[in-house]
Amino acid sequence: MPVVASYCADFLKADMQHVYRQLSDLGRWEARVITHRRENEALFPWPPKRLRVLPKSAWRWPRRVWHRTLRRAPLVPPTWGEVKAFLYQVKRFEADVLHIYFGHQAVRWLPVIQACPVPVVVSFHGADVGVGVAPDALRRVFGHAALVLARSDALLADLEAHGCPRSKLRLQRTGVPLDFWSPPLVPRPLPPPDGAWHCVQACRFVEKKGLATTLRAFAEIGRVFPGARLTLIGEGPERESLARLAASLGVAGRVRLTGFLPPEGVRDVLHASHLFFHPSETPPDGNREGVPNSLLEAMATGLPALATRHGGIPEAVTDGVSGRLVAERDAPGLAAAAIDLLRDPARLSAMGAAARTAVMEKFERRTQTAVLEACYDEAAATPSNQSNTASCTR
Repeated sequence: MPVVASYCADFLKADMQHVYRQLSDLGRWEARVITHRRENEALFPWPPKRLRVLPKSAWRWPRRVWHRTLRRAPLVPPTWGEVKAFLYQVKRFEADVLHIYFGHQAVRWLPVIQACPVPVVVSFHGADVGVGVAPDALRRVFGHAALVLARSDALLADLEAHGCPRSKLRLQRTGVPLDFWSPPLVPRPLPPPDGAWHCVQACRFVEKKGLATTLRAFAEIGRVFPGARLTLIGEGPERESLARLAASLGVAGRVRLTGFLPPEGVRDVLHASHLFFHPSETPPDGNREGVPNSLLEAMATGLPALATRHGGIPEAVTDGVSGRLVAERDAPGLAAAAIDLLRDPARLSAMGAAARTAVMEKFERRTQTAVLEACYDEAAATPSNQSNTASCTR
C-alpha cells in the first residue's frame, strides 16, 4: 500500500474533525502523520507507529520574538536542523507523497518542499490563501508542489489569481459522513409548540464567522417570534464580546453559548433546531471561508441554511432551494429571510430536505476520499523535486 506522509502543525485542534476524517478514511493509501504538537488524543486516536512528533528547536522562542516582534513577520522560518529533521521523517516513513496542511504552513516549510525527494501536495482551506504570507513565497510553493488542492471552486479561482498554474489545481471538497450527520429519528415539529423556534450556529468564535450578524438578526427575529431561542456552539476570542452584544440587544436570556461540544453533542443540538445560521463575512485581512464544515454537517441533518454570498458557501447552498443567502453583514436581510421561512413551515421542511440532498450530491464522504486518493495517485506519478535522497539523512 502506498504511503502519504501528512503534515499537520497541530494534530489536531478540536475543530479539525474534517482533517481527521480525510486521514482515517483512506483505503488504498496509508496515512502517516508528521506533526509538531500532539493534541486531543482522546478525540483523535492514532496509531503511535504512524505518528512522528518533530523536535522543537531550543531557539524557537528567541527566534519567534525576533521574527514576529522585531521584524513583524507572521511566519517564523525553520532552521536547517528543523528542515533536516522533517525530511528525515519523510524518509523514515518511506513515503510516496508528502501532503502539507495548509497553505501558510507550506510557505513556512518551503525549504522542505524544495528539497523533498517525493512529490508534495498542498491543501488550501480558506484563510491560508494569500493572508499573512508573501505573494512571492506563495508562488514558490505553487512552483514546487506537484498538486494544489482546494475545497471550493471559489478558492481555486483565488489560488489561480495568486499565480498557481491551473494545471496543478484540483477540487477536493470536504467529505461529510452522512450516516453520522443524519436527520433526527423523530422529525422536528413544525411549527414547534408555543412558537419555540430554535436557531443555531456552530463555529470558531472569530470575526469571519459573522456571529455578531447572527445575534443582530436574532434580535429582530425575537420581536416577531418572542419564544425563539439561539444556541451558539464553539469557542474563540470573540466569546466575551458576543455575550456583551447579546446583553446590549436584550436577548441574553434567550441566547445560550455552550462552549466546545464533541460531535455527538453538536448533533444533538442540531436535531433539536429548526434553522442553521452561518453568515460568514470577509474581515479586513481578506480571510475568506472555503465551505464551512459545520454548515455542511447541519445541512446533512436536514436544516435549512441562512448564510451569505461568501467564499464557497454558494457552492453548497442554493438560494431559495436549500436555504437563503444574503449579502455579508446584512443582519436585517438575514432576519427577514428567517422570518419568512418560520412563517411557512412547509417551505422550511422542503428546504431542509433539499439541504440534505445537496450535501449527498456534492460532499459525500466516500466520494471525496476517492477524489483525494486519485490526487495522491496523480502526484505519485509526477517527478519529484529532487532525486537525490541524501537531503533526507541526518
